[in-house]
Amino acid sequence: MKQNIHPEYGPVVFRDTATDTMFLTRSTMRSSETVRWEDGNEYPVVNLEISSASHPYYTGKQQLVDTAGRVERFRQRYAKK
Repeated sequence: MKQNIHPEYGPVVFRDTATDTMFLTRSTMRSSETVRWEDGNEYPVVNLEISSASHPYYTGKQQLVDTAGRVERFRQRYAKK
């Protein structure tokens, strides 16, 4: 691999702003904002709008949409008379 062309890879805290859940992992993303983690160290924090802590698929709060009813209403509304 070529030297000095890859971004720095290190620990970063990701914060889900919907649920205020945070998790520590490694990434190339950087931020000027920092947060003190449970181990006492400060890490850069990246805010997320959605993660597995708030996504409907992972939380089980998924809403099912009645697509058959929508199609039938559309056909009734725009059917030739």
